[in-house]
Amino acid sequence: MFKKINLSIYIAILLSLLLVGCAKRNDTKDETIVSEIPQTKMETQEETTSNSTIESIDLEKAFKNINGCAVIYSPKNNHYSFYNEDMCKQQVSPYSTFKIISVLSGLENGVLSDETSKMSYNGTIYANADWNADLSLKDAFQKSCIWYFKQVIDTVGKDKIKEELISLKYGNCDISEWDGSNINPSADLNGFWLESSLAISPLEQVKVLETIFEGKSGYSTTNIQILKDLMLIEENELKKIYGKTGSGNGKAWFVGFSETMDDRDYFAIYLQDDTKQDSISGKKAMEIALTIINN
Repeated sequence: MFKKINLSIYIAILLSLLLVGCAKRNDTKDETIVSEIPQTKMETQEETTSNSTIESIDLEKAFKNINGCAVIYSPKNNHYSFYNEDMCKQQVSPYSTFKIISVLSGLENGVLSDETSKMSYNGTIYANADWNADLSLKDAFQKSCIWYFKQVIDTVGKDKIKEELISLKYGNCDISEWDGSNINPSADLNGFWLESSLAISPLEQVKVLETIFEGKSGYSTTNIQILKDLMLIEENELKKIYGKTGSGNGKAWFVGFSETMDDRDYFAIYLQDDTKQDSISGKKAMEIALTIINN
Protein backbone atom coordinates (compact mmCIF):
# COMPACT_ATOMS: atom_id res chain seq x y z
CA MET A 1 0.00 0.00 0.00
CA PHE A 2 2.80 2.42 0.95
CA LYS A 3 4.61 1.71 -2.37
CA LYS A 4 1.43 2.33 -4.40
CA ILE A 5 0.85 5.68 -2.69
CA ASN A 6 4.46 6.69 -3.31
CA LEU A 7 4.13 5.77 -6.96
CA SER A 8 0.94 7.83 -7.33
CA ILE A 9 2.55 10.83 -5.65
CA TYR A 10 5.63 10.47 -7.81
CA ILE A 11 3.54 10.46 -11.02
CA ALA A 12 1.55 13.51 -9.85
CA ILE A 13 4.76 15.41 -9.10
CA LEU A 14 6.16 14.57 -12.53
CA LEU A 15 2.98 15.79 -14.27
CA SER A 16 3.05 19.03 -12.28
CA LEU A 17 6.66 19.69 -13.22
CA LEU A 18 5.91 19.06 -16.88
CA LEU A 19 2.97 21.49 -16.83
CA VAL A 20 5.05 24.18 -15.12
CA GLY A 21 7.82 23.66 -17.64
CA CYS A 22 5.39 24.09 -20.56
CA ALA A 23 4.00 27.27 -19.05
CA LYS A 24 7.50 28.71 -18.66
CA ARG A 25 8.42 27.83 -22.22
CA ASN A 26 5.27 29.51 -23.57
CA ASP A 27 5.94 32.64 -21.49
CA THR A 28 9.51 32.79 -22.74
CA LYS A 29 8.35 32.43 -26.33
CA ASP A 30 5.88 35.34 -25.98
CA GLU A 31 8.56 37.56 -24.45
CA THR A 32 10.92 36.72 -27.29
CA ILE A 33 8.32 37.62 -29.93
CA VAL A 34 7.59 40.97 -28.31
CA SER A 35 11.26 41.87 -27.92
CA GLU A 36 12.00 41.03 -31.55
CA ILE A 37 9.43 43.40 -33.09
CA PRO A 38 11.61 46.57 -33.10
CA GLN A 39 14.65 44.55 -34.16
CA THR A 40 12.75 43.14 -37.14
CA LYS A 41 11.95 46.67 -38.38
CA MET A 42 15.61 47.65 -38.21
CA GLU A 43 16.70 44.44 -39.92
CA THR A 44 14.34 45.21 -42.81
CA GLN A 45 16.09 48.53 -43.35
CA GLU A 46 19.50 46.89 -43.09
CA GLU A 47 18.41 44.42 -45.76
CA THR A 48 17.48 47.36 -47.99
CA THR A 49 21.13 48.37 -48.23
CA SER A 50 22.72 44.90 -47.88
CA ASN A 51 23.63 44.52 -51.57
CA SER A 52 24.51 48.18 -52.12
CA THR A 53 27.66 50.22 -51.73
CA ILE A 54 27.46 52.66 -48.81
CA GLU A 55 29.45 55.72 -47.86
CA SER A 56 29.28 58.29 -45.08
CA ILE A 57 29.44 61.92 -46.17
CA ASP A 58 30.20 65.05 -44.16
CA LEU A 59 27.39 67.60 -44.56
CA GLU A 60 27.93 69.65 -41.39
CA LYS A 61 28.46 72.86 -43.37
CA ALA A 62 25.17 72.39 -45.21
CA PHE A 63 23.23 71.66 -42.00
CA LYS A 64 24.81 74.64 -40.16
CA ASN A 65 24.63 73.15 -36.65
CA ILE A 66 21.04 71.96 -37.07
CA ASN A 67 20.50 68.40 -35.88
CA GLY A 68 19.43 66.30 -38.83
CA CYS A 69 20.31 63.65 -41.38
CA ALA A 70 20.40 62.97 -45.09
CA VAL A 71 20.27 59.92 -47.32
CA ILE A 72 20.89 59.97 -51.07
CA TYR A 73 20.39 56.93 -53.29
CA SER A 74 21.58 56.35 -56.85
CA PRO A 75 19.71 53.39 -58.43
CA LYS A 76 22.06 53.51 -61.41
CA ASN A 77 25.05 52.77 -59.18
CA ASN A 78 23.08 51.05 -56.39
CA HIS A 79 24.86 53.42 -54.01
CA TYR A 80 23.76 55.04 -50.73
CA SER A 81 25.31 58.15 -49.20
CA PHE A 82 24.46 58.84 -45.55
CA TYR A 83 24.88 61.79 -43.24
CA ASN A 84 24.03 60.60 -39.69
CA GLU A 85 23.13 57.09 -40.86
CA ASP A 86 21.55 55.92 -37.58
CA MET A 87 19.12 58.84 -37.63
CA CYS A 88 18.25 57.99 -41.25
CA LYS A 89 16.88 54.66 -40.02
CA GLN A 90 14.61 56.01 -37.27
CA GLN A 91 10.90 56.07 -38.07
CA VAL A 92 9.14 59.40 -37.48
CA SER A 93 5.96 61.13 -38.64
CA PRO A 94 5.98 61.88 -42.39
CA TYR A 95 3.92 65.06 -41.96
CA SER A 96 3.06 66.64 -45.33
CA THR A 97 5.49 64.51 -47.32
CA PHE A 98 2.61 62.02 -47.18
CA LYS A 99 0.77 64.20 -49.69
CA ILE A 100 2.87 62.41 -52.32
CA ILE A 101 0.90 59.26 -51.53
CA SER A 102 -2.36 61.18 -51.10
CA VAL A 103 -2.10 62.54 -54.65
CA LEU A 104 -1.42 59.12 -56.19
CA SER A 105 -4.11 57.39 -54.18
CA GLY A 106 -6.67 60.06 -55.03
CA LEU A 107 -5.86 59.82 -58.74
CA GLU A 108 -5.80 56.01 -58.84
CA ASN A 109 -9.13 55.70 -57.03
CA GLY A 110 -11.00 58.31 -59.04
CA VAL A 111 -11.27 60.89 -56.27
CA LEU A 112 -9.03 63.20 -58.31
CA SER A 113 -8.74 63.37 -62.09
CA ASP A 114 -5.95 65.87 -62.78
CA GLU A 115 -4.20 68.94 -61.37
CA THR A 116 -7.39 71.02 -61.71
CA SER A 117 -9.45 68.73 -59.43
CA LYS A 118 -11.17 70.45 -56.51
CA MET A 119 -12.53 69.23 -53.19
CA SER A 120 -15.31 70.86 -51.18
CA TYR A 121 -14.19 74.00 -49.36
CA ASN A 122 -16.71 74.54 -46.56
CA GLY A 123 -16.03 78.20 -45.91
CA THR A 124 -13.98 77.75 -42.74
CA ILE A 125 -11.53 80.58 -42.10
CA TYR A 126 -8.16 78.96 -41.38
CA ALA A 127 -5.13 80.59 -39.79
CA ASN A 128 -3.28 79.85 -43.03
CA ALA A 129 -4.98 82.29 -45.43
CA ASP A 130 -3.79 80.27 -48.45
CA TRP A 131 -6.23 77.52 -47.49
CA ASN A 132 -9.32 79.74 -47.45
CA ALA A 133 -10.44 78.99 -51.00
CA ASP A 134 -11.82 76.33 -53.31
CA LEU A 135 -8.37 75.02 -54.27
CA SER A 136 -7.30 72.93 -57.25
CA LEU A 137 -5.03 69.91 -56.73
CA LYS A 138 -2.06 71.95 -57.97
CA ASP A 139 -2.75 74.78 -55.53
CA ALA A 140 -3.49 72.41 -52.64
CA PHE A 141 -0.21 70.54 -53.19
CA GLN A 142 1.90 73.65 -53.52
CA LYS A 143 0.25 75.27 -50.49
CA SER A 144 0.29 71.97 -48.58
CA CYS A 145 -3.40 72.31 -47.67
CA ILE A 146 -4.32 69.78 -44.99
CA TRP A 147 -8.12 69.98 -45.24
CA TYR A 148 -7.98 69.26 -48.99
CA PHE A 149 -5.96 66.06 -48.60
CA LYS A 150 -7.92 65.00 -45.52
CA GLN A 151 -10.99 64.91 -47.79
CA VAL A 152 -9.08 62.96 -50.44
CA ILE A 153 -7.89 60.35 -47.94
CA ASP A 154 -11.29 60.00 -46.26
CA THR A 155 -12.96 59.49 -49.64
CA VAL A 156 -10.45 56.84 -50.72
CA GLY A 157 -11.05 55.01 -47.41
CA LYS A 158 -9.09 53.03 -44.85
CA ASP A 159 -8.95 49.66 -46.59
CA LYS A 160 -7.55 51.02 -49.85
CA ILE A 161 -5.01 53.27 -48.13
CA LYS A 162 -3.79 50.39 -45.95
CA GLU A 163 -3.45 48.16 -49.01
CA GLU A 164 -1.39 50.76 -50.87
CA LEU A 165 0.90 51.47 -47.92
CA ILE A 166 1.64 47.78 -47.46
CA SER A 167 2.38 47.42 -51.19
CA LEU A 168 4.80 50.39 -51.02
CA LYS A 169 6.36 49.19 -47.72
CA TYR A 170 5.65 52.66 -46.40
CA GLY A 171 7.28 52.72 -42.97
CA ASN A 172 5.19 51.05 -40.26
CA CYS A 173 2.01 51.20 -42.42
CA ASP A 174 0.06 52.11 -39.26
CA ILE A 175 -3.15 54.04 -39.95
CA SER A 176 -4.85 52.98 -36.70
CA GLU A 177 -5.22 56.62 -35.58
CA TRP A 178 -7.11 57.46 -38.77
CA ASP A 179 -8.36 60.83 -37.53
CA GLY A 180 -5.02 61.77 -36.01
CA SER A 181 -3.93 62.82 -32.54
CA ASN A 182 -5.51 66.29 -32.40
CA ILE A 183 -2.29 68.26 -32.86
CA ASN A 184 -4.32 70.87 -34.75
CA PRO A 185 -7.46 72.68 -33.51
CA SER A 186 -10.02 71.33 -35.99
CA ALA A 187 -10.83 67.79 -37.12
CA ASP A 188 -10.18 68.50 -40.80
CA LEU A 189 -6.60 69.52 -40.00
CA ASN A 190 -5.65 66.18 -38.41
CA GLY A 191 -4.80 62.75 -39.71
CA PHE A 192 -2.74 59.60 -39.11
CA TRP A 193 0.21 61.12 -41.04
CA LEU A 194 0.53 64.16 -38.73
CA GLU A 195 2.42 63.30 -35.53
CA SER A 196 0.20 60.25 -35.12
CA SER A 197 0.30 56.50 -35.81
CA LEU A 198 2.03 56.48 -39.21
CA ALA A 199 5.84 56.63 -39.14
CA ILE A 200 8.58 56.26 -41.74
CA SER A 201 12.37 56.67 -41.78
CA PRO A 202 14.35 58.83 -44.22
CA LEU A 203 15.81 55.65 -45.72
CA GLU A 204 12.31 54.23 -46.23
CA GLN A 205 11.17 57.52 -47.79
CA VAL A 206 13.91 57.17 -50.40
CA LYS A 207 12.94 53.57 -51.17
CA VAL A 208 9.25 54.49 -51.54
CA LEU A 209 10.13 57.29 -53.96
CA GLU A 210 12.36 54.94 -55.95
CA THR A 211 9.58 52.35 -56.08
CA ILE A 212 7.14 54.92 -57.46
CA PHE A 213 9.31 56.82 -59.92
CA GLU A 214 11.26 53.82 -61.22
CA GLY A 215 7.97 52.21 -62.25
CA LYS A 216 7.97 49.48 -59.59
CA SER A 217 4.60 50.34 -58.02
CA GLY A 218 1.08 49.57 -59.23
CA TYR A 219 0.33 53.23 -59.98
CA SER A 220 -0.29 54.21 -63.60
CA THR A 221 2.36 56.13 -65.55
CA THR A 222 -0.20 58.87 -66.25
CA ASN A 223 -0.86 59.48 -62.56
CA ILE A 224 2.84 59.31 -61.68
CA GLN A 225 3.49 61.97 -64.33
CA ILE A 226 0.80 64.23 -62.82
CA LEU A 227 2.44 63.85 -59.40
CA LYS A 228 5.89 64.47 -60.88
CA ASP A 229 4.71 67.73 -62.47
CA LEU A 230 3.30 68.85 -59.10
CA MET A 231 6.62 68.10 -57.38
CA LEU A 232 8.85 70.15 -59.69
CA ILE A 233 10.84 72.63 -57.57
CA GLU A 234 13.45 74.02 -59.94
CA GLU A 235 15.02 73.25 -63.30
CA ASN A 236 17.74 74.30 -65.67
CA GLU A 237 19.09 72.89 -68.91
CA LEU A 238 21.12 70.25 -67.06
CA LYS A 239 19.00 69.20 -64.09
CA LYS A 240 15.49 69.12 -62.63
CA ILE A 241 14.73 68.84 -58.91
CA TYR A 242 11.46 67.45 -57.56
CA GLY A 243 10.31 67.32 -53.96
CA LYS A 244 7.82 67.81 -51.14
CA THR A 245 8.27 69.46 -47.76
CA GLY A 246 6.71 68.56 -44.42
CA SER A 247 7.06 70.00 -40.93
CA GLY A 248 5.75 70.29 -37.38
CA ASN A 249 6.93 70.79 -33.79
CA GLY A 250 10.64 71.34 -34.43
CA LYS A 251 10.79 68.65 -37.13
CA ALA A 252 11.00 69.05 -40.89
CA TRP A 253 11.35 67.08 -44.13
CA PHE A 254 12.28 67.60 -47.73
CA VAL A 255 12.11 64.45 -49.86
CA GLY A 256 12.35 63.95 -53.60
CA PHE A 257 14.82 63.36 -56.42
CA SER A 258 17.10 65.13 -58.87
CA GLU A 259 17.04 64.19 -62.53
CA THR A 260 19.48 64.65 -65.39
CA MET A 261 19.30 63.36 -68.95
CA ASP A 262 20.53 59.87 -68.00
CA ASP A 263 20.38 59.62 -64.22
CA ARG A 264 18.13 60.07 -61.19
CA ASP A 265 19.15 60.37 -57.53
CA TYR A 266 16.65 60.09 -54.67
CA PHE A 267 17.06 61.95 -51.39
CA ALA A 268 15.50 62.57 -48.00
CA ILE A 269 16.51 65.36 -45.64
CA TYR A 270 15.14 65.28 -42.10
CA LEU A 271 15.63 67.86 -39.34
CA GLN A 272 14.79 67.41 -35.66
CA ASP A 273 16.10 70.02 -33.27
CA ASP A 274 14.09 71.12 -30.23
CA THR A 275 16.66 73.83 -29.47
CA LYS A 276 15.99 75.58 -32.80
CA GLN A 277 12.24 75.16 -33.25
CA ASP A 278 11.79 78.68 -34.63
CA SER A 279 14.17 78.01 -37.50
CA ILE A 280 13.09 74.42 -38.29
CA SER A 281 10.75 74.29 -41.28
CA GLY A 282 10.16 72.47 -44.52
CA LYS A 283 11.61 75.48 -46.30
CA LYS A 284 14.83 75.15 -44.28
CA ALA A 285 15.04 71.41 -45.09
CA MET A 286 14.59 72.26 -48.77
CA GLU A 287 17.33 74.91 -48.62
CA ILE A 288 19.73 72.36 -47.15
CA ALA A 289 18.80 69.80 -49.80
CA LEU A 290 19.29 72.24 -52.67
CA THR A 291 22.67 73.25 -51.26
CA ILE A 292 23.74 69.60 -51.20
CA ILE A 293 22.34 68.72 -54.63
CA ASN A 294 23.65 71.78 -56.46
CA ASN A 295 27.20 71.55 -55.10
